[in-house]
Amino acid sequence: MTTPEFADNRDNFCYRHPDRQSFVLCQRCLRTICPECQTQAAVGVICPECMAAERKNRTPAQKRAERRWGGRNTATATVRSGKPLVTYVLLAVTAFIGLVQLIPGIGPALTDALRFNALYLYPNLTVFPFEPWRLLTAVFAHGGFIHLALNMLALWLLGQSLEPMLGRARFLSLYLISGLGGSVAVAVIAPGTYTVGASGAIFGLMAALLIIGRHIGANVTGLLVILGINFVFGFLIGGIAWQAHLGGAIVGALVSFILTRTRRPEQRRWQILLLAAVVVALIVIVAFLPPFLIMTVFT
Repeated sequence: MTTPEFADNRDNFCYRHPDRQSFVLCQRCLRTICPECQTQAAVGVICPECMAAERKNRTPAQKRAERRWGGRNTATATVRSGKPLVTYVLLAVTAFIGLVQLIPGIGPALTDALRFNALYLYPNLTVFPFEPWRLLTAVFAHGGFIHLALNMLALWLLGQSLEPMLGRARFLSLYLISGLGGSVAVAVIAPGTYTVGASGAIFGLMAALLIIGRHIGANVTGLLVILGINFVFGFLIGGIAWQAHLGGAIVGALVSFILTRTRRPEQRRWQILLLAAVVVALIVIVAFLPPFLIMTVFT
């Protein structure tokens, strides 16, 4: 039961529904709003009027981004408004494998079982067994704690931007296909080289963010500079598989180009077919890799 003083104070009731008691304030105008009138913002909640004003004041780039990526489809809106779960799962799985790799005795054996070398693709030309799955398992293994930490930091930063924008299935496809592209590039350019790490997939995400940013009209100069610096860094520092960086970036850019051109629901079949075609093309490249590239390893 409320006192007359409480009932007379309109600040204790929603400004849009005077009969509804509330103690929650809009973070913009500081007026009281009931649960029905609350819209979750980056910090706190805002009222419908402030939300309408915020939408009205959006930049052209933000409006284009919502039209092209946000959409009005309720089924996809739920996924994109949630947490980047695929990013978290990839982080957890990769971090777990990376930490196990640090355990003496167990770690070296695990690394040996996961790392990639093109020689595992050609048992008829080498003494190595046929283990094509290493093209992807190498993406989840790393060469040390620093290597793991840097790649996981990049995945966390990029995933929070890209996964809500693309959706979980598309983001996972982008990550895995980019990682596959990195391994294929190592097989073509440096056969006989052992490689581990998610760098190819990470460079694919960076290239995708660049392509998507250009597609929606955003300023991507800073991202382009960062991508260039990281790519050159791979050339200057020994022991870094720059081939995986190059392959991941090229394939990631191609995948993101496909995604930006097949966003409408009626284009979904074409999107799946084109992504499958990219995977098949990568497999064909390593399947018909000239034998002399492999034989040079033994000469």
